[in-house]
Formats: sequence, C-alpha cells, structure tokens
Amino acid sequence: MATDHIRYDVLARDALRGVLRRVLTDAAEHGLPGEHHFFITFLSTADGVKLSPRLLAQYPEEMTIILQHQFWDLVVSEDRFEVGLSFGGIPERLVVPFAAIKSFLDPSVKFGLQFEPSDEAAETPTANLPTVPAATSLPVPAPATAAESKDESKDDPAKPSEGAEVVRLDRFRKK
Repeated sequence: MATDHIRYDVLARDALRGVLRRVLTDAAEHGLPGEHHFFITFLSTADGVKLSPRLLAQYPEEMTIILQHQFWDLVVSEDRFEVGLSFGGIPERLVVPFAAIKSFLDPSVKFGLQFEPSDEAAETPTANLPTVPAATSLPVPAPATAAESKDESKDDPAKPSEGAEVVRLDRFRKK
C-alpha cells in the first residue's frame, strides 16, 4: 500500500472543521437564521476544553450542547469557540476547541458532521488511519428536554425556559 505523504485525511478533517468554524462565526455575527439550531458534541476532558467542575462531574467523557434560543457571547477564533449557556438556571461559560468536537448537527436542515478525534489521528500511523467521514445526514433527534437526558436527575427537571437543553446524541445514533 502506498504511503499518503499528502495526508488527505487531515486535510479533509480540517476542511470540515472549517465549515463548522464558518457556521459558528456567522451565528456569532448575525444570530441563527430561520429555524437553524446546532447540537455540538465534544470531549469533556480534551485539551483546551474549559467547563466548570460541576459540568465536568456531570459529563466526564463527552457533552452535547444545543445552541438555539438561549446562548450568549458566542466568540469564535481560529482554533476554538466560547459560549455562554445556562444549565439548570446557572450561567456557565464554555470554551471548546474545534479539535475536541466529535459531531455537529443542524436538525432543521438534516445536516451533520462527525469528526475523528484530532489527537488520535496525530498519534496513529498513517497506514492505520480510518477514513475521514464526509458530511453526512445524521438522524434528526426528536426535541428532548434536559430531564429526558439519562444524565439528568428526575427530581430536578429543567424547563426549556431555564436555559439550554443538554442531551446525549448516543440515544439517537443508529446502532
């Protein structure tokens, strides 16, 4: 098998992350148009991710946030985005590097992207690299409240008006 000296997998992954960066930059500058909203799943403990200890304890591996009605101060830079969200009525500031993102979904138009973790790609020999998934049409989850998430307590259900909805996309993925 020929060695890929150009690293098409890395180029494709970076290009897809550029799509995500552009969409978030537009949302930061102009807001979300129409019915667009975003489900973003990321690795909670990846380098550069900043979460409160409370959220990290609740989501020790990965976390999904929804950018729809109640978020603020969305700031997008070359390598990460920052956003304010409310979890159970408590405002939080999250910092998420693009390299930590596992998936992006805009269910309003049935568009989604899935990413292989960047760190693993850098440490994996070229011959063993998985193919980079192209833009895919992911299943669109039914609207869910934070109380429906398996990580949320049933004693303290969050109302949609209290803040952002947090759900795990695992329950919506094809098995």
